[in-house]
Amino acid sequence: MASRMLKVWLPEDKAFWQEQGKAIATLNLWISIPALFLAFAVWQLWSVVAVSLPSLGFKFTTNQLFWLAAAPALSGATLRIFYSFMVPIFGGRLWTTLSTASLLVPALGIGFAVQDQGTPYSTFLLLALLCGLGGGNFSSSMSNISFFFPKERKGSALGLNAGLGNLGVSSVQFLTPLVVTMGIFGILGGDPQTIVNKAGQSVQVWSQNAAFIWVPFIALATFAAWMGMNDIASAKASFSEQSVIFRRKHNWLMCWLYLGTFGSFIGYAAGFPLLIKAEFPQVNALQYAWLGPLVGALARPFGGWLADKVGGAVVTFWNFIVMAAAVGGVLAFLPHGGTGNFAGFLSMFLVLFVTTGIGNGSTFRMIPVIFTTERLREVAGKGAEAEAQAVRDGTKEAAAVLGFSAAVGAYGGFFIPKSYGTSIALTGSAEGALYLFIAFYVTCILVTWWFYARKNASMPC
Repeated sequence: MASRMLKVWLPEDKAFWQEQGKAIATLNLWISIPALFLAFAVWQLWSVVAVSLPSLGFKFTTNQLFWLAAAPALSGATLRIFYSFMVPIFGGRLWTTLSTASLLVPALGIGFAVQDQGTPYSTFLLLALLCGLGGGNFSSSMSNISFFFPKERKGSALGLNAGLGNLGVSSVQFLTPLVVTMGIFGILGGDPQTIVNKAGQSVQVWSQNAAFIWVPFIALATFAAWMGMNDIASAKASFSEQSVIFRRKHNWLMCWLYLGTFGSFIGYAAGFPLLIKAEFPQVNALQYAWLGPLVGALARPFGGWLADKVGGAVVTFWNFIVMAAAVGGVLAFLPHGGTGNFAGFLSMFLVLFVTTGIGNGSTFRMIPVIFTTERLREVAGKGAEAEAQAVRDGTKEAAAVLGFSAAVGAYGGFFIPKSYGTSIALTGSAEGALYLFIAFYVTCILVTWWFYARKNASMPC
C-alpha cells in the first residue's frame, strides 16, 4: 500500500509538524502502545505462571522455577539485538505487524501445555524462551517511534510508548489470578484443573486462561498495525549503515546505564513474585507483585517528561542514587532469620520500581540528544546542508542505539531472577544478590556523573 509510505518526513520543521506531522506521529504512537503492551504481557507470562505450577501438580525445584521466570529475559534480550536494526530494513509498519503476530505462538503454546501434567520441563523451558519474542519487540518499537517525533518531543513520546507498554507487565500479574478462576472461553478454552488453595479447599481453575486471554487482543493489534501504521522512506538503512554505532563510545556507556534502569525494571518484575514467596512464604505473592511493575510503568512517562524539562543526565544521576538507597532499604526489611517486615519490604520495592521507571524515561531521552549533538559537532561551520544531513544521521544512529541499549538492558531480566535463585540456593537468602545490585548502581552513578552530569562534562545532555 503506497499510501502507507511517508516519502517526505520532516518532524524538525515546525510548519510541517503542525500541519501534518503531529497527527501522523500521534496515530502511529497510539497503535504502537497497545502492541507493545501485549508484547510485555506475553514476555512476563512466566513471572505468574511459574508461581502456579507446583499447585497444578508439576514437580519442579525452586531453582527450576526461577529459570522459567528468567529464561524469557535471556531470549528476549538476545532477540532485541537483532530487532534493533529491523525497522530501517523492513519498515516500521511491516515489522510491527509481524512481530506482534509472533506473540500468538507462545500464548497458544503455554495455554495448551499447562493443561497436561505430563508436559516435560524442557517443553516449558522452550515456551519460556519463546516468550522472549515479546521482549524483542521493545527494541523495534522504540526505534520506530523515535523516527516520528522531533527532538524536543522524543523524551515524552518514547516515555509514553514504553511506559504504557510496560503496563503489560503489571496487567499480566494483576489479571492472571482473576481470569484463571473463570471458564471465560467455554468449550474452546479446555477443561478446568482442580487445586487445593491456601485455605485447604479444593477449587477449580482454568490455568490456560493466563495465556489464552491475550490471544484475541494480539490478533486485533496485528490487524491495527497493518492497517493504520506508516513507513518512513528516509528512515531506511541497511545493517551496515546502522552498525556504525558499535564504534561509538556513547553507545556502550548508555547500554550500561540502561541495564541499570530498564534491566532493573524487567528483572525485578520477573523475579518479584518468586522473591516474595521465597522470603515471605506466609504472603500471597500474586496479591502484591503486580503493584511494582504498575508504578514503574506509570513513572516512565514522567521520567521522560522531567528529562525533557531539566535534562536527562541530571535526572538519571539522582535517580541512581535513590535506587541504591532503596535496595539498602529492601535489605533492612528482609527476614534475617526472623519474620522480617513485609510492609517495609514492599514499600522499599515500590520506591525502587518508581525509580526504574523514571530512569527508563530519562536515559531514553539522553540517547537522541547525545547522538544528534555528536554528529552536529562534527559538521560545525560546514553549512545548512551538512547540518541537515548530520541531523538525519544522528537520528538513525540514535534509533539503532535505542534498540541496542534496550537489548543489553533486557539481560537484567535474566540476571536479577537468577541472582536471587543462586543467592537463595547458596545462602538461603537473597541478600547476596541485593548487595551486588548496590555495587552496580554505584558504577552507574559514577558513569553518569563523569560523562554527562558534572560541570564541563564531555557530553552534557
